[in-house]
Amino acid sequence: MNIQELFDQAVARSKTLTEKPGNDVLLQLYSLYKQATEGDVNIDPPANAFDFVGKAKYNAWEGLKGKSKENAMQEYIDLIGKLK
Repeated sequence: MNIQELFDQAVARSKTLTEKPGNDVLLQLYSLYKQATEGDVNIDPPANAFDFVGKAKYNAWEGLKGKSKENAMQEYIDLIGKLK
């Protein structure tokens, strides 16, 4: 199997986790997914100062700037493997 197929399987498995991960892990999953599927952050940061969730997501994704899509996919696969 290639990395894209393994990543797609991990994404499907992420929806069937028996326990909901904590917020830190959810942010890590979100940012790895976005980096793997879209590459470096390509949106403006949230303008609303009280959009704490949006800012946390943006900052997590921005923190992966420069990471290759393949590396992000592999880290996502590994993280889902640890959660399963």
